[in-house]
Amino acid sequence: MKSSTQYNVSIKMDSVELEGMLELPRNAQGVVLFAHGSGSSRFSPRNQYVGRVLRENGVGTLLMDLLEESESQDRSNVFNIDLLAARVMGAHAWLRSNKDTEDLPVGYFGASTGAAAALLAAAKLGRDVSAVVSRGGRPDLAMEYLPQVTAPVLLIVGGNDWPVISMNKEAFEMLPGTKELKIIPGATHLFEEPGTLEQVAQLASEWFSRYLVIDEV
Repeated sequence: MKSSTQYNVSIKMDSVELEGMLELPRNAQGVVLFAHGSGSSRFSPRNQYVGRVLRENGVGTLLMDLLEESESQDRSNVFNIDLLAARVMGAHAWLRSNKDTEDLPVGYFGASTGAAAALLAAAKLGRDVSAVVSRGGRPDLAMEYLPQVTAPVLLIVGGNDWPVISMNKEAFEMLPGTKELKIIPGATHLFEEPGTLEQVAQLASEWFSRYLVIDEV
């Protein structure tokens, strides 16, 4: 990249048009697609914070809505992992067709149900996904696909998010490749406690810096 870029994008998929924000720092080493969960959107303050930290460390970001506003009103769509994963893969295809990102390694950052969608998409796209990070995710919702995930996966869970800890531990055992499970002491599901979201961002940045590289194979 010759210079940093930032612009709004509209990605058409089937009968919907999804809005997003693409930001690429100078000489970006890759780009991370954010898969929001539980009806969240590209305006999620937590994901915006993590995205800012990633960009400060040389990684581009695409924060986008996986559902149109009317779709998000239907709670069943929030847990429709197949639908959300299809949207992730559609955004991935868009990144591959965009002149600013077509040659960059692509990673996923998923939260809540968005993490399951990211992992399902990673299972289907194989080596074209370089790394995945899950924040307070529900990887158990994609359990049957986890053995097919080839990308290095980092699962981050709050130490006080008891049900989700057990779900992540079970999912962790199903992942076949490079993987880590990090439990942040004192954090609840949304990482609202002081300093906990900063730890998430730091862990994610380190993971992408390590694994978001061009596959030479």
